[in-house]
Amino acid sequence: MSAPTLLPTESEEEVSDGLTVVPQRHWGRLVSALVILAVGVVFARSVVTNERFGWDVVGTYLRDVSIAHGLVITLELTLACMAIGVALGALLAIMRLSVNPVVRSAAYLYVSFFRGTPVLVQLLFWFNLAALYPVISFGLPGVELDANRLITPMTAAILGLGLNQAAYQSEIVRAGILAVDPGQQEASDALGLTRLQTMRRIVLPQAMRVIIPPTGNETIGMLKSTALVSVLAVPDLLYSAQVIYARNFQTIPLLIVASVWYLVVTSVLTVGQFYLERHYARGNRNLPPTPLQQVRRIFSTHSRLSVGGQR
Repeated sequence: MSAPTLLPTESEEEVSDGLTVVPQRHWGRLVSALVILAVGVVFARSVVTNERFGWDVVGTYLRDVSIAHGLVITLELTLACMAIGVALGALLAIMRLSVNPVVRSAAYLYVSFFRGTPVLVQLLFWFNLAALYPVISFGLPGVELDANRLITPMTAAILGLGLNQAAYQSEIVRAGILAVDPGQQEASDALGLTRLQTMRRIVLPQAMRVIIPPTGNETIGMLKSTALVSVLAVPDLLYSAQVIYARNFQTIPLLIVASVWYLVVTSVLTVGQFYLERHYARGNRNLPPTPLQQVRRIFSTHSRLSVGGQR
């Protein structure tokens, strides 16, 4: 007895013909969008037309040399601290997953201490390290380093922010590693790979899908956290703005200048994070749409369907 032949349904015939369907219009969403746009326009108009913001001063100091120098210091701090945080955080995550109780406990104590104390307090401790250890020898005979010269404000800022970031980054990396199927480790053991080879070649590449998004958020957070180093007189972006408005008393315009540059850099980092996430999510069927694809979807009237579903 032959198997029954299934005839294509009407909807499948329409789809196979390349027809399009018009999605249902949601008028409530349209009204809410218009209300939000109206409120935004009113707010923007009040900000632009308010002379007390000092937009002429803002335009003048956006291109100021000292502001540009402070921005460079901020970017250098962000890069250096994130490099320390990512490298040391990955090491601490592996230590947290170690079968050695001493190694595991040491990593746990490190993470607990740096996550449990405010980062500003840590910055001040590093800056005043010479009060505790005037001479630093690292336990090596014949090595005597002057702590006042060794721990400069920039060094204290990098150590304080970088070591603090490592504690948070270790939890991000550990979560990514634990998200990988344990069967991958068992298969690696069957192939004779060492634990380090398995971690480097198999586990970490798969864990990057989980690690990248929060790491991008931490990078943006680090950029803004560098403003704390102004208490150490490090000439970052905020400190440069503070020095200027201490002379001309244009506090609000200079704070706006610093905020504008922070917004510009965080926007660039957000775009980079988005495309980096897409790179590591290539194995997924549904990749997040690019901004251009989102715009096309908003203004498109028809949605083309295929037999396999919506494209």
